[in-house]
Parts: sequence; C-alpha cells; structure tokens
Amino acid sequence: MVTKIFVNLPTTDLDRSKAFYEALGCEINPLFTDENAACVVWSEDVFFMVLTREYFGTFTDKTVVDAKAAAQVLVALSRDSRDDVDDVLAKGLAAGGSEPREPQDLGFMYSRDLEDPDGNVLEFLYMDPAAAEQGPEAFLGDQN
Repeated sequence: MVTKIFVNLPTTDLDRSKAFYEALGCEINPLFTDENAACVVWSEDVFFMVLTREYFGTFTDKTVVDAKAAAQVLVALSRDSRDDVDDVLAKGLAAGGSEPREPQDLGFMYSRDLEDPDGNVLEFLYMDPAAAEQGPEAFLGDQN
C-alpha cells in the first residue's frame, strides 16, 4: 500500500500561493481546486492543499496561527543533490519567498529553508546516500 501525503497550508492570498508553488515546479490539480483551496501536486505521493485561512479554520477547532509569527510545522522535502536544493531555493526566492536562516551544511546533509509568502516553511535537503542508508556516522567515517 502506498501512502499519499496531504499537507494543509493556510494562505491569505490563494492566487499568490498557486503562482508561488507553480514557480517551484509544482502543478495545480484543477479537480480539487476552487475559490477556497488549491491542490498543489509536489510529486506522485505528496500534495499540498493550500487553503484560504477561513476555509482552513473549518478543519480545526484550534486557532489558526499566523505562520509569519509562529511555527506550527516545518515541511522537509528531499532533493537529489545540493544543486537541486539551491535551484529550488532560487526559484522560490524569485517567486516571492524568503530564506529565514542561513543554509545548514553538516557534511552528510545540506539543507536550506524557504518561507512561502504566507510564512509557511519548507525545508529542502540533500543527504548523502551512505548517510541516508547507514546514518551520519557512515558518511563521516568515509571522510576520515
């Protein structure tokens, strides 16, 4: 059985959000998109449901936080190389995103954070295959 992942993200401007995620290379699934929500296809198994803040609020009894002021969740997405991480960040920055912190280079893993225009944080990372399969010590051991 394959698990599909749907990440719900609130937005104050649905059209701006759709344009931002399309600039990252995502497609919008029109079958699940209307004036309240857009289905952003990240991959065959990963989707973002970008929802107007009002519509997002109908799915929870909790307060919908302002992602520019508070963190609720950080979504981490792997890339195939360090260059792929840098490429998606460049696209996101050009589309109105921001980089809230410096890149992190741990040797075995390279990551950069991208904030969408609503403040939702996407972490893009590349991990060395040896470290991904055997843990960071395997990569670090190969470096000595």
